[in-house]
Amino acid sequence: MEKASGELEFETAALYRDRLAALSAIQSQQGINPRTVEEADVFAIHQEGGYSCVEVFFFRTGQNWGNRAYFPRAEKSFTPEEVLSSFLAQFYDDKPPPKLILLSHEIEESALLADALSVKAGSKVEVSVPKRGEKKELIGHALTNAREALGRKLADTATQSRLLEGMVTTLGLPHTPKRIEVYDNSHIQGTNAVGAMIVAGPDGFMKNQYRKFNIKSEGLTPGDDYGMMREVLERRFKRLLKPPEGEAAKARDKADDESFPQWPDLIIIDGGRGQLNAVREIFETLGLTQVSLMAVAKGPERDAGRETLFMPDREAIKLEPRDPVLYFIQRLRDEAHRFVIGSHRKLRKKDIREAGLQEIPGIGPSRKRALLHHFGTLKEIERASIADLGKVPGVSAESARKIFEFFHAQPG
Repeated sequence: MEKASGELEFETAALYRDRLAALSAIQSQQGINPRTVEEADVFAIHQEGGYSCVEVFFFRTGQNWGNRAYFPRAEKSFTPEEVLSSFLAQFYDDKPPPKLILLSHEIEESALLADALSVKAGSKVEVSVPKRGEKKELIGHALTNAREALGRKLADTATQSRLLEGMVTTLGLPHTPKRIEVYDNSHIQGTNAVGAMIVAGPDGFMKNQYRKFNIKSEGLTPGDDYGMMREVLERRFKRLLKPPEGEAAKARDKADDESFPQWPDLIIIDGGRGQLNAVREIFETLGLTQVSLMAVAKGPERDAGRETLFMPDREAIKLEPRDPVLYFIQRLRDEAHRFVIGSHRKLRKKDIREAGLQEIPGIGPSRKRALLHHFGTLKEIERASIADLGKVPGVSAESARKIFEFFHAQPG
C-alpha cells in the first residue's frame, strides 16, 4: 500500500487499504480459536417445536473459519440422532471432509461413516462425540448457537403463519396458502428476456424452489410482457399437469408433496387488471381453476405503500400503508423483482462475454484493442467508470458514455 502510494498509484493503494481492513475485520471476528483442535467440523443439533437445527462450526489451521445453521426437513417423530445421521450422510457430497468430525449426539453406524469419509478424503477421518475438555466446550458452544438459531427460526415461522392467516382474512382466500408463487419478468428493449418465479410458504422464502425461464418464443414482439408471462406460465404448469411416467416418477412426486407442495395455492403477478385478465385466460386454457390469482399494481410514481391489489371478479383492494399483509405482499413482490433482475444480469453478462465488445455501437477493432490493453480484461472494462473509460487513448467522452451505458443499462 505504501509503495503504491509513493508511486502516486492512489487507486491501487486504496485497494490494498481496503483489503487490509477486510482481513483485519475477518481476523477480529473469529470467536473461539481452539488450542488443541487443528482441523475439524463441529456438528450440534437442537430440536424444538417440531423443527431441527444443525449448527456447524468449521475449524482449519487452529482457527474458527465460521459457522452456519441448517434446518433440515424431517418427520417430527425423528430423534436428534436420526436427523443428524441423515444430515451427515449428505453434507459431504460436494465438499472434502476434515480430519476430525465432532458430534453432539451419538449416531448409528458412525464407524461406517468414518470409513466412507476416509475413503473420500484419502486419509483417516475420525468421527467422535467428545465427553470432556476443549472439544466438549466446542460442542457446547455450537449447541448454544443451534438453540438460538432455532429460536429465531420459530419466531419467524410464527410471524409468517400469522401473515399467511392474515392474507386469508384480508384477501378472502379459501384457505391458508401453503405455497405462494410470485412471477416477474425482465428485459432491455426486448433483449435477454427472462422470467422468474419465487416461492414462499410457512417457513418463509423457499429458495431451492426458485426457477428462472429464459424466454424462447421467437415470435414475441420486443417488450411483450403479456407474451413473456404466457410462455413462463405455460412452461411452468404444462410440466406440472403432465402425469408422471413410471413408478420412479410417482415416488418422486409423492416425496415432493410430503416435503413441500408442488401446486401453488396463490399466484401473485406484477401488474394491474390487464395482466390479471391475461393470466386468468391462460389458466382457463390450461384448465386450472383451483389456484387463487392476484395482481399487484405499483402505486403512483411507484410509491411503496400505495399499491392496488386486483383479484378476479372483485373490486380493486387498497390496504392501509402500515397493514402487515400489504408489507408482506411488498416483500414477496420485491423478492421476485430482485431474483429476476439478478437472473437477467447474469444472462446479459454471459451474452456480453460471448459477444465481446463488438455489440457496442461505434467501438471498432482499434478502440477494442486500446480498451483491453488499458484494462486487461472485459470484466474490468465492465466495472470501469465513465471517467476511467475516458482516460483510454482514442476513447472520447461520448464513446466512454456509450460503453458505460452498454454495460449498465437498467433492465425493465
